[in-house]
Amino acid sequence: MFVKFTAISTVFGPSALPWGFSLSRLTISIPTEWSWLLSQLATSLGFLLALLLFAHLLRQKRSPVSTMAWLLAIVLLPYVGVPLYLMFGGRKLRSMARHKAQIYKGEGTIRHDQLGGATERILQSYGVPPATAGNRVHLIVDAQEAYERVIEFIDQAKQTIHITTYILGTDPVGKAIVERLAKRAREGIQVRLLLDSVGSWRVGRRFVAPLTAAGGTVGFFMPMFRLPTRSRANLRNHRKLIVIDGRQALAGGMNLDHHYMGPDADPKRWRDLALIVEGPAVLGLIELFDSDWKFATGEDLTSEPPPPEGFEPRNGTTVEVVASGPDVSGDPLYDSLIAAFFAARKRIWVVTPYFVPDETLVRALELAARRGVDVRLLLPEHSNHITADLARGSYLHQVQEAGGKILLFRPTMVHAKLIIVDDDLSVIGSANMDIRSLFLNYEVALFLFSEPQTADATVWMEELMRNSRHGLRPRGWGRELAENIARLLSPLL
Repeated sequence: MFVKFTAISTVFGPSALPWGFSLSRLTISIPTEWSWLLSQLATSLGFLLALLLFAHLLRQKRSPVSTMAWLLAIVLLPYVGVPLYLMFGGRKLRSMARHKAQIYKGEGTIRHDQLGGATERILQSYGVPPATAGNRVHLIVDAQEAYERVIEFIDQAKQTIHITTYILGTDPVGKAIVERLAKRAREGIQVRLLLDSVGSWRVGRRFVAPLTAAGGTVGFFMPMFRLPTRSRANLRNHRKLIVIDGRQALAGGMNLDHHYMGPDADPKRWRDLALIVEGPAVLGLIELFDSDWKFATGEDLTSEPPPPEGFEPRNGTTVEVVASGPDVSGDPLYDSLIAAFFAARKRIWVVTPYFVPDETLVRALELAARRGVDVRLLLPEHSNHITADLARGSYLHQVQEAGGKILLFRPTMVHAKLIIVDDDLSVIGSANMDIRSLFLNYEVALFLFSEPQTADATVWMEELMRNSRHGLRPRGWGRELAENIARLLSPLL
């Protein structure tokens, strides 16, 4: 007795299709006893693969909820869970660490006279370079100003323009920026543009051809279908920064796309934040770009940039540049935020587009609210991701029931990432308040230990509050059940 398998085979020959191959049907007859043997072999291999995945999963420093979610997915839905884990499950992968140099070298020395106090001491323990005084910082809260500053940066550069962005739009804003960069490249400025291959998947070589033809260089971070050792679907470069001449930098959450910035006013444009930094803190952003660029292109930017000019400490801002991601040992950004939440005495105000935290982070906010700290979470009423809106519900109700305030911005999408703790710390960067940003993506945040900068950020957030709905509406049992199920699956999002 035989079991027949019919498959499609690819063959080459004179009758091939125009692009070089044709398809034919291939029938294979296998004896029944062999079929049984293959079935047993497949079962054994599946069991072995499951053991290997379990071992890999348990060795990672995940929360119990995340670990259990992946275990259930692999056991109950193996044909879905196993491929998803292989594509998206990795976190601090050793293979990735071997190919991309670590940003921070070893453990740092904790000093008690640091400018940022206890929060900075935690960062120091991970080897994060100390905060620097004497920086000039300008907060950008307007999309038109952001676009004008980007164009101004490009036009003012005298030597180098280095840009990292998650999304480069193929819209008029993205085209105008590429054309401007190409013009400067023709004038002899060294232009380097680093794009994430998933975030900028619409950008092809043809779109950036004007820049490359003018002598600029474009790199793509971890292309999805190229070198397997440098490709990982779930580990994306979400950092956004522009550095010109090694002296000025623009960083924050804004991508180079019409949703975030543009030359004209648009009431539907997303609300976002960016920072212009001048001074010694720029060195930290230079090192970050150099590391990402070398990984993506192989080019080692060994030339030392001119030292950023410092300003008088009494007139400047204390800034600490904090990177997170697979190229950072441990989780300095996440751990420092948890510590700051537990140490907060007066307030914790957060603006984030997505709120899908882990249990420790949401518990820190809950306990802060219960001990009288003014906890406020401001999010868009409806974000651009329905699944994130569903997953956030259970967490937001937990914070609200503890006494925290939930504010849902109505006019449009909020994409800003801002954290204010008391009156002397504000954190602005690229990381959302979710598991993906805090544990998977390559991110960067700027810690501003400054009362004036915190006051400016407060004014901007209060303007958003005036256009927000205060508090969550009561949930029906169906909505509550859906949100609780989404919470169980949130570690997989």
